[in-house]
Amino acid sequence: MSKKRIAVFGSTGSIGTQALSVIEANEKLFEVEILSAQTNDTLLIQQALKFKPNAVVIGDEKKYEAVKSALASTDVKVFAGEKALEEVADFDNYDMMIAGIVGFAGLKPTLKAVEKGKAIALANKETLVVAGDLVMKKALENKVPIIPVDSEHSAIFQCLVGETRNKIEKIILTASGGPFLGKKPNFLVNVKRDHALQHPNWNMGAKITIDSATLMNKGLEMIEAKWLFNLQPDQIQVIIHSQSIVHSMVQFEDGSIKAQMGLPDMKVPIQYALTFPHRIFSDARRVDWRKLSSLNFEEPDTKTFRNLTLATEALNKGGNLPCVLNAANEIAVWAFLRNRIGFLDITAVVEQTMQNVSFIEKPNLDEYFESDGEARSFAASLIKL
Repeated sequence: MSKKRIAVFGSTGSIGTQALSVIEANEKLFEVEILSAQTNDTLLIQQALKFKPNAVVIGDEKKYEAVKSALASTDVKVFAGEKALEEVADFDNYDMMIAGIVGFAGLKPTLKAVEKGKAIALANKETLVVAGDLVMKKALENKVPIIPVDSEHSAIFQCLVGETRNKIEKIILTASGGPFLGKKPNFLVNVKRDHALQHPNWNMGAKITIDSATLMNKGLEMIEAKWLFNLQPDQIQVIIHSQSIVHSMVQFEDGSIKAQMGLPDMKVPIQYALTFPHRIFSDARRVDWRKLSSLNFEEPDTKTFRNLTLATEALNKGGNLPCVLNAANEIAVWAFLRNRIGFLDITAVVEQTMQNVSFIEKPNLDEYFESDGEARSFAASLIKL
């Protein structure tokens, strides 16, 4: 393998820091060309001093001078602001983007990298949830590989290697069920932020951890899977698997099922995306099959965790509805993390926003941005932000 030049967008988040860990462990294979962060200037500076990239971007323009000053003795170029993310994504000096920016904010730089013909290691599921039709069309036009980093989509991707001529009957996305598996609304009404952030299996960022607790994360993954693997909504099934050993499965038309398995560790799918089509050594923990007596699966409780139902509605209806769903959810989760609304209010905000924002059947990129803005404004008005 020749040395691959990597741009880590969202380098201070959960995916970004783990990606840099993988890169550091395989420094003969990878070098870091670009790093970006939204607000964590302290960690961004530390990363830049360690990995010596060509350029860094700090999204929060107020922190530009601090980053610039700290890196003044180096050759690292420093940029700031939302527009700079797009400008740096347009650089020629990298081979692959790790798209790890959380939420809708990751769409523009990822699109720019696709237009530039760069390979994408996609950890930002919202990019495809919001505008999957446009992004995948651009990827096809520019012959850009989009390799998923999410453990579930990586599992499906791995199961499909060598199966290009074989028809998929359905995919089965596994969900851990989060910290509130089996709980009912009378319990969930009293859930607080710190409790919801205690995921039993995965160490993730705050936003995705809350999405996992509400099952919205699995809903977003259903929509992402439609675009990644060119599926119809009825080919996508969600099943609860609290052990998080089976990361997802593919069922073919002959009834055969392939599953990708392993202990929960995001570094494994991150490394696979970086090294594809090769596999290299990882020090990830191994499953001890002598101690694992059973694998358990159950139907999701969509009456209690209604976000999964709302996401399924958006998946089936299409248009700008997934974009509206995502925008409302981002606002609601933001408010919950700041103790402005209750846990069950997240679903209520999303549902009311979906019912009140104008539906567009075949939106263009500008209309996706307008829908996002309209949904955020409506959701914020419900919360009285």
